[in-house]
Amino acid sequence: MAKTVFYHAGCPVCVSAEHDIINLIGADNVEVVHIGETRDRIEEAEKAGVKSVPALVTPNGNVLHFNFGASIAEVKG
Repeated sequence: MAKTVFYHAGCPVCVSAEHDIINLIGADNVEVVHIGETRDRIEEAEKAGVKSVPALVTPNGNVLHFNFGASIAEVKG
């Protein structure tokens, strides 16, 4: 079964959301991707439909954007 993927850029909003997501669905059920540090995964996030971070991509491919922290364009620099 595919995991939920949580993309973020490391800002305080993102880190807070990361903690909440892990508490809600469990660390074993989510892959956390800090695209500020693993920049090679930005393209993957874009292809999944992520427009801003923090964002959650469900195993079904739904993208859930919340607590706007930064656009993907801002993360790319």
